[in-house]
Amino acid sequence: MKFYPYILTFLICGTLLFGQPYLPKTFQLSDQRSDRTISINSEYLVFDVGAVAKGKSPVLIYLHGAGGSRPPLNRLGMQANALLKGIERFDKGPCYVVVPQCLPETKKGDRATWEPADLNLLLDDLLEKFPIDAKRVYLTGNSMGGYGSWAWGGHSPKRLAAIAPVVGGIGPGGPKDVTPDLKNWAKNLAKVPVYAFAGGKDRVVPAERSERMVAEIRKAGGKQAKIKVFPDAGHNARQLVYDSKEFYDWMFAQSKK
Repeated sequence: MKFYPYILTFLICGTLLFGQPYLPKTFQLSDQRSDRTISINSEYLVFDVGAVAKGKSPVLIYLHGAGGSRPPLNRLGMQANALLKGIERFDKGPCYVVVPQCLPETKKGDRATWEPADLNLLLDDLLEKFPIDAKRVYLTGNSMGGYGSWAWGGHSPKRLAAIAPVVGGIGPGGPKDVTPDLKNWAKNLAKVPVYAFAGGKDRVVPAERSERMVAEIRKAGGKQAKIKVFPDAGHNARQLVYDSKEFYDWMFAQSKK
């Protein structure tokens, strides 16, 4: 029986990593930054997709949906699989892929969601620890992570080269919620290349949410905002997005001036 913990660990790790083309490394926010967070795990995953190169490399940050908030952290690596394969398949490396984790509850015990302040602390940590090209910080996220992409971009547009929210809501309270900061988000996002994706048959987060956000950005003068709705896709539209050459060609062509 004394071998049971080792056997269990082996089984869990084997399940988590099966089929994963790249193994992540786990890093931790500095203590100073971790103390200032609201609802983000101080640990995060970093994948190195051919990033051992001279000079600085772009980084693609992926924000998970609500289902990714529970431990263990390493299982989020499976969600990043499609992105890792796409970067390699369409020859977009070298690149870092970073996967943070939003915890289920805030430090105060409230329901948690992605907070721009937390994500700015994460980016500060990344820029300090890795040779990242600050002009090529890319952001994408699925479902709650799509909301997080809208929120971070709407709050801190100067920090991002491009965002691609996928089936994302536009309010912190869930799919039916709409942020009171919508117009301010739109004004800020008018300065950032935006490509939103949605499923025409999505009953969890209707495509209308993404369409509304893009419409507001265009009203605010955002000429770089666009949207693609997959008419037959539901809330799983992520699979179509992250398997498409169009997504990677668009994302990795962006760079801050």
